[in-house]
Amino acid sequence: MTVAETAEQAYDVMNATGAGPAVIICEHASNHIPERYHGLGLDDAARTSHAAWDPGAEAVARLLSKALDAPLIAGRVSRLVYDCNRPPEAPSAMPAQSETIAIPANAALSDDDRAERVRTVYDPFTAAVTDLLAQRKAQGTPFALITMHSFTPLWFGTPRPVEIGILHDDDSRLADAMLAETHRLSHRRIARNDPYGPADGVTHTLRLHGLQNDLPNVMIELRNDLLTTPADERAMAQELITLLLPALAHLGLREQSDA
Repeated sequence: MTVAETAEQAYDVMNATGAGPAVIICEHASNHIPERYHGLGLDDAARTSHAAWDPGAEAVARLLSKALDAPLIAGRVSRLVYDCNRPPEAPSAMPAQSETIAIPANAALSDDDRAERVRTVYDPFTAAVTDLLAQRKAQGTPFALITMHSFTPLWFGTPRPVEIGILHDDDSRLADAMLAETHRLSHRRIARNDPYGPADGVTHTLRLHGLQNDLPNVMIELRNDLLTTPADERAMAQELITLLLPALAHLGLREQSDA
């Protein structure tokens, strides 16, 4: 299998010519493990668990893409092969352990093994995001960067009460604007940089593609027990739109009258 063939499997781009006020990235959209990695030594339960992907995240991202006319890029390789929200030097880019799940094939990766995954998964995904942002900037209208994720209601057996996490790194413009609208979703537990934050190493995409391009940016984390059916996903997407439309208007990325 050539590098070109493996690169084609690293991502999908949807609504590439969308001209709305955002570009959406879903790094952990898939639990697919290419055949060349022989399942990473995992059983079926591990391969379908949250350790391998973010259940529900792509479905919500697609709904937001349609509602906002936003281009969307989604990863097509499990984050246990390579986590595209991590730089190559991060141990968590190719983790040997995810919560209580051991990943046998990642336990003793050689430098060549790691380089192959960077070359065939991370590099093409990152290049595709860069190209997509360049295309969107060429349209000449301002936009924000939104990344979409989901998380488990339990972590090492401890409940996580937060339902929607609004995460940011050094640029909090969009996060602040969204958090200012949370009164519209008074039934939800919404928090800043929870259940993760910059100290946990989860803002690589925001830093690489948001901060370096001076784009307002935010990482949205959704508790995955709220995304178990298509109806759940539609309801959550609508709730996020309730926060995003006025937030984007506040930043001048859409007309106030549309919010």
